[in-house]
Amino acid sequence: MKKLSIVLVIFICALVSFIIWLNAGDEKLGLSDEEAEAVKPSKKPVIVLIIDSLMDQPLKKAIQEGRAPALKFFLENGHYEPEVASAYPTMSVAIDSTLLTGTYPNIHRVPGLVWYNQAGQRIVNYGSDKKEIAALGLKQTIEDGIYSLNHRHLNRKVTTVHEDLQKQGKQSASINGLIYRGPDRRELNIPPPLKKLRLMPEHMTVNGPALFSYGRFAQLDPDNSYHHIWQGYGVNDKFTAQEMAYLIKKRKLPALTVAYLPDFDHDAHKKGPKDMEGLEKMDRQLQRILNAYDSWRDAAEKAVWVVMGDGGQTSIGRDKDKAAIRLHSLFKGYRIAKINEGPDRKDQLLFAVNDRMAYIYVTDQNTPLQDAVNELKKDGRIAFTAWKKDGWIYVDSKRSLKPLRFRPQGGYQDPYGQSWTISGDFSLLDIKTDGASIMYGDYPDALARLYSAMHSHRGRFVIADAKPGFQFAGEKSPLHFGGGGHGSLYKTDSLAPMIIVGSEEVPAHLRHLELKDFLMKLVQ
Repeated sequence: MKKLSIVLVIFICALVSFIIWLNAGDEKLGLSDEEAEAVKPSKKPVIVLIIDSLMDQPLKKAIQEGRAPALKFFLENGHYEPEVASAYPTMSVAIDSTLLTGTYPNIHRVPGLVWYNQAGQRIVNYGSDKKEIAALGLKQTIEDGIYSLNHRHLNRKVTTVHEDLQKQGKQSASINGLIYRGPDRRELNIPPPLKKLRLMPEHMTVNGPALFSYGRFAQLDPDNSYHHIWQGYGVNDKFTAQEMAYLIKKRKLPALTVAYLPDFDHDAHKKGPKDMEGLEKMDRQLQRILNAYDSWRDAAEKAVWVVMGDGGQTSIGRDKDKAAIRLHSLFKGYRIAKINEGPDRKDQLLFAVNDRMAYIYVTDQNTPLQDAVNELKKDGRIAFTAWKKDGWIYVDSKRSLKPLRFRPQGGYQDPYGQSWTISGDFSLLDIKTDGASIMYGDYPDALARLYSAMHSHRGRFVIADAKPGFQFAGEKSPLHFGGGGHGSLYKTDSLAPMIIVGSEEVPAHLRHLELKDFLMKLVQ
């Protein structure tokens, strides 16, 4: 025991010395005097708080149990919409790209958290799990998440709300937003460990809004210390709350501020979407933001608030043998490419797992797409499989006798004013019809969202979508047994609440697709 204690002390001393060496020469952080002077405070700013994986039922339960006083305040003083449909796949990068651009993935070109870039012949991963990141390379994941997502992958032909506001002569702010692209150039503060370990370059310049905060890389409050390496370099709720409080106290809120709170998503993945402790912790940070005003009533009167989730989660079973749909086992007779190598001439398939949804790429031109569909149809845990052919999207599953097929424009009208040509087994996507109009059930805005994912990027691929309680497992993808997962088209993954305080305006439709236009209307 004594020998073990000595070894532990030596290890700790060595680790502390290494961290001190890495951080030597750390520069001063925070908003410069010149930047602060250039800010034009808004008389009644719009504040958007995006809470990752916030859901209607857990929100209401937390309020009833007295665990969420800030959410209760917003709910009692605003207009509540419990179910707003997100983008698909239901992963934050795809959803937030839709929120900020007002387009689905077929237009904004961000297909999900994990996808195969045919032009670069590699898997793109914006940060799914430590094992998958380690396999793909930490340097590449950092570059994809911090830079490429906004500057290479997000379609340059679409504009973000930050870019559109600038054209109107209005400023905006992004705090820890995954999608932040804006009109102003900003050099990031690269942490010394990342530079010395050559995980990031000495200098990196990005395009962001007038006020740009991205953890340790670009912070506004010089006294914000929630940015250490063990705190995700500032991508956490406490950092976001302090940045918000700083802008409020300094009276530097621009016309629009979009702030992202990521922590509840992590808690929900581990403990399930009904985790009250995680919601309670998150609500404390909302309280810190409200406390930056003279009173909470003052906060409600001096700003327009949009407090919202970006998507939900579905409970995953605890049984490891049943809950995980292991793709390598389903396709055991096929040659499958490793995620860190990309496909070569001998490989037939490549998997990009987005938790409860997966892209199955058929990289071998001699392997029919239908072969992959047939293998997926054998597993009853898969709700449906989708693919495109000759301008049609086809959907099928083990339980169906014939597939569903659809394409835009036709004799069927949906609740969002979109028309479709559709035939086959409507029950595959839980669609009801009276012969002229269609209604969606378990899969909100199913046709447009599935169509967009199928046209989100190049390649020969099939989409697989899991039933509730199940998730896909790839080579190194994260598993959430007994916790929560998202990614699928299913309603519990796809619907998120929204509270609007200080305005009678509501979106044209309750979809994240309409949120950009809605925010532009809110800004005075």
